[in-house]
Amino acid sequence: MRAILFGGGLSLLISLLGTRYAIRFFTRQGFGQPIRDDGPTTHHVKRGTPTMGGAVVVLATVVGYFAAKLITGQAPTASALLLIFLLVGLGVVGFLDDFLKVSRQHSTGLRSRAKMIGQTVVAVVFGVLALSPWLEDERGWRPASDHISFIRDYDRFALPAVLALLLIWFVVTGFSNAVNLADGLDGLAAGSSLFIFGAYTLVNIWQNSQSCALEAGPKCYEVRDPLDLAVVAAALTGACFGFLWWNASPAQIIMGDTGSLALGGAMAGLAIMTRTELLLVVIGGLFVAITLSVMIQVSVFKLSRASGLFRSIFRVQPGHRVFRMTPLHHHFEMLGWEQVTIVIRFWIVTGLAVATGLGIFYAEWVAGVG
Repeated sequence: MRAILFGGGLSLLISLLGTRYAIRFFTRQGFGQPIRDDGPTTHHVKRGTPTMGGAVVVLATVVGYFAAKLITGQAPTASALLLIFLLVGLGVVGFLDDFLKVSRQHSTGLRSRAKMIGQTVVAVVFGVLALSPWLEDERGWRPASDHISFIRDYDRFALPAVLALLLIWFVVTGFSNAVNLADGLDGLAAGSSLFIFGAYTLVNIWQNSQSCALEAGPKCYEVRDPLDLAVVAAALTGACFGFLWWNASPAQIIMGDTGSLALGGAMAGLAIMTRTELLLVVIGGLFVAITLSVMIQVSVFKLSRASGLFRSIFRVQPGHRVFRMTPLHHHFEMLGWEQVTIVIRFWIVTGLAVATGLGIFYAEWVAGVG
């Protein structure tokens, strides 16, 4: 437990102080955020704001974790190292995208295909290692499982290795892109993320106290290294808190793809290794809703242009748009909502989603042992 406190506290301090230095450094280097001309006009004032601030979040998490392990004299575990690999790997992909944007002074960086290839390489390497028998502990538990999981593995839903790896790829790339889509308003992604990482800190602490390694029971958890995953989750929470101090409206620095891809991947990694992949859909409900808004907008737009049958059934014109603009937060901007209002209300939605997810998690355990 001391490692959790040290990890969270140190990463908070590093992020709080490091982000201030990063603002000065990126400003001197001219690493200002390009803004899309077709986006909301209210965003044009952000042009030139230092970007790639997510690098500080990643660095603070990594340093906070390893410092906590050094202080407490504990060795890093395979699960925590895999989660850090996922965080750093996707952060590198995002950094390349951000760097191309600022060097070209254009709102497009890596091509979509190149970005997806980078995310896929990181996700597949993570998945192969997490499912590998090389990383089994003395109980035969691996960091990830080949089962579909909600709060724990469903025994009847074991997947072939290829499908299990495909599921891991889908969760990792899906959530890394979901957080990337949400990173459009000051403090939205960082503030929402810290709720989720705080929730997973609690989930891992509970799984450790009810681990099958301690006492077998009807509802114990077969999760490898839950307490060490809690240290990383606490470090991520602290890093997001520290960064939010400078990223809150009006933002003095922007997270960029460096941070959003890394944080989304870390959420996915925590869900995979705690056997709560489907529960992440509830806990991370805001990010799911934002992603669905984009999918619905694109699908309806294309179908309404291509299919007369679709237009006749739904009585829409060619090129119909469900939302005024996507992702979802831009729709509310176009309705006239203030950015700060949107962010705070989306934080409230995230808090409700997290509370619902934690309630389901605990209720399942109570129902099983009652």
